[in-house]
Order: sequence, then C-alpha cells, then structure tokens
Amino acid sequence: MSTPNKHHARLFQRYEHNPILTANDWHYPVNTVFNPGATRLKDGTTLLLCRAEDFRGHSHLTVARSVNGIDNWQVDREPTLLPDVENHPEETWGIEDPRITFVPELDQYAVVFTSYSRGGPGVSLAMTKDFHTFERYGVVMSPEDKDAAFLPRRINGRWVIIHRPVSGNVANIWISYSNDLHYWGDHKMILEARRGAWWDANKIGLSPPPIETAEGWLFIYHGVRQTPSGCIYRLGLALMDLEDPERCIRRGNTWIFGPETAYEHNGDVNNVVFPCGFTVGDDGDTLRIYYGAADNSIALATGRISMLLDWLREDSSNSDFAIKSNLSINSAPNEHTQKSK
Repeated sequence: MSTPNKHHARLFQRYEHNPILTANDWHYPVNTVFNPGATRLKDGTTLLLCRAEDFRGHSHLTVARSVNGIDNWQVDREPTLLPDVENHPEETWGIEDPRITFVPELDQYAVVFTSYSRGGPGVSLAMTKDFHTFERYGVVMSPEDKDAAFLPRRINGRWVIIHRPVSGNVANIWISYSNDLHYWGDHKMILEARRGAWWDANKIGLSPPPIETAEGWLFIYHGVRQTPSGCIYRLGLALMDLEDPERCIRRGNTWIFGPETAYEHNGDVNNVVFPCGFTVGDDGDTLRIYYGAADNSIALATGRISMLLDWLREDSSNSDFAIKSNLSINSAPNEHTQKSK
C-alpha cells in the first residue's frame, strides 16, 4: 500500500473494509466485477449495476442491492442485463460501464452504457423502471465513444448526454442533444484534455454522471497519465453552468483521488480508480462514489459535495484550460445525426 501524501487534499475517505464486492460474491462464475453504476431507490436502498466480466473477456451487467449502501449486498442470482446480440449486434463483445440517472419527467432510470463490437466501443441507452425489464434504444453515439451519462432534466427543451469520443490518440468530453432520445446532434466539445506533462493530458472522460448543485453541474472526471510502466487513472473536478452545461466555470488543476492501495494498484488493469456511480445522502451533501479498483473489484469512498466545491474554488485553473468549444458537428470525430442501427 502506498503512503498517502500528507500535503495533498484528502477529499474522499476510503471505506476501511474495501473492496465491498468481488467476483467471489457472485452466484455464478465471473472473472472480475468492477465499474458499477449506482442509484438510491425510492425506498432508500442503494442499487449498483455492476460490470461483470466472464472468462471469455466479455462483460454483462448484474444488480447488487444494499439497505445501507455499504455491506450485506444482495447480488442477483443471474445476470440482470445480458448482451442482446440478435437484436443489437453492437453488443457482440459485451456491454460495459453503466451510468444510471433517474429522470423525474419520465419516472424512469436512464442507463447509458458502452456497447462493444467489431466496430469498437459505442454508447447505448436503455430505460427501466425496476431494473428487471429494460427498453433498449440502441446505439446513440457510434464508435469510438464511451464514458457517457444522461442529465436528469432537459436543457432548453432537449435531452442531454455527456460523452467521450476518441480521435486518434486524443479524447475529450463532448455534449449532444436530442428531442426524442433517438436522434442526437449539435455535438460540441466542452472539456479538453490538457497537453504535456499534466495528470489529465491527452485523454479525459466523465466518471459518474454529473452532480447537480446550486453552483453548477459538478463533473468528477478521470484523466489518464501515460507512463513508461503503463497508464494511471486518477480523478479531477470541473464545474459546468447549470443552464448552459457547455460552459465550464471552474476546472481543478490537480487530481483529487488516485490509486493508493494494493487493491487499486494490482488487478487485471493496474493503477485504476474508476467510478461510474454515486449516491447522495439524506443531508444532500454526503457523497458516496462506487468505483472499480484495478478492473478487479468494487470499492467505496465517501466525501462531501460542499468540500469538493470549496476545493474547486481554491484550485481552479484559468480560462486557457476551462474552455467552451465552438467546434461544429463537422469537426466531431463522431458524426451522428441519424438514428443508429
């Protein structure tokens, strides 16, 4: 286990009994479990929609529930959402990394996940009321694209997805809009990976869905540092305008959470902390992030939204990095103005 740097901000506290879920908790054979979406149900139960990778290397999604969101997890005895290859060939090599957003207007949960096939990873959307049955909308962002989440309400009358297309060796965070959940357009880059020696140079992506606060949409995003011994996945913060989420208000300069423990350093993919889900406590401030550790297990860390916003005010960068891109759809690496097949 690494020794934490006493001079670096400690905005999240790891649960002392991490990891909270491993492949041994599953009722059927899987290789690893990681990168869960998360939500609190109406009865207060915490639900995780976990990525489970089988021994072929293909992934599916399985629900785990806990009354307190910490322990005594009840895992579905069978996969909750399997790839539907016959109707959705974009899922041929599995479905991965779900993000869950409850949408009050629809009284449903939007589940945005990565669908993987010969064409590469793309973004797919499904809706559910109960996490037993799902209405699939299919691909909404074609490959190569991932790290996507749905906003819980319309912006200027349109639905919004935040996502991360890839162009060459560069990956930035983009936004897209839809009137009907099927056709998506007006793609714009809203947060750009830095260049050079930064911890978030060249490749960034949204981690859990944006958190709506009085000050703006709080983005917890990951940056990928390329090193001679491999990649390091760490987390940082940005704040986007509530009514114009294309506009970045603040962006932190330093990472706030990175691999430190043995279960984060060592696994199928070393040196990774990767949250896809969060829950907020009854106080409206206590934040729990549920994250994949080294693509091998699921762990929990707790912080406070107010502390993250306070830190961001102190550590935010200048407008050279907190950009609002005016790139047109013709500049997008993923042009997607028609319904995907």
